[in-house]
Amino acid sequence: MLWLLFFLVTAIHAELCQPDAENAFKVRLSIRTALGDKAYVWDTNEEYLFKAMVAFSMRKVPNREKTEISHVVLCNVTQRVSFWFVVTDPSKNHTLPADEVQSAIRMNRNRINNAFFLNDQTLEFLKIPSTLAPPTDPSVPIWIIVFGVVFCIVIVAITLLVLSGIRQRRRKNKGPSEMDDTEDKCENTVTIENGIPCDPLDMKGGHINDTFMTEEERLTPL
Repeated sequence: MLWLLFFLVTAIHAELCQPDAENAFKVRLSIRTALGDKAYVWDTNEEYLFKAMVAFSMRKVPNREKTEISHVVLCNVTQRVSFWFVVTDPSKNHTLPADEVQSAIRMNRNRINNAFFLNDQTLEFLKIPSTLAPPTDPSVPIWIIVFGVVFCIVIVAITLLVLSGIRQRRRKNKGPSEMDDTEDKCENTVTIENGIPCDPLDMKGGHINDTFMTEEERLTPL
């Protein structure tokens, strides 16, 4: 009698879970693409875990707290790891509405992905849109970052202005001193003609070189 009941339930579930059936969802996994050499084999244990995760998600939906693992039915499982699943309601022998299942999966998508070490691209619910990750708030407020950038720019500008002023002052102070040194060198230059040292003409003081004075000019006082 029990065997007959078991086969009857299995037959009912087989009718409810079919490709493109009402309230049925297709799942496709890319385990080797995601994990490479660390890829695991999809077997009945993994199927049990998937059913458990779906049942867990459904139990978080209002009025679906009594959902069990046996209420999740898989069918058309392929070696490339794709299958269809439905969530049944044993009390009425029909599948739960697709919008309820979709809402439950979306709310717990990250938990399901983490259970299989996959993500939205390698664990695909073809009729359920991927959930966007919630925006992460920066650890430092944006206004502090902007203030820091502006403050640094102001400090650099002030530093450049100070350095520019110092350079200009050095150039102004250096110019007159060089001119004075040049004039002093010109004043101290002694000219030698025909082996006789000649004092240069002191234009500032009106000094006249005695070498070029005539006898009368020497005797005649100025």
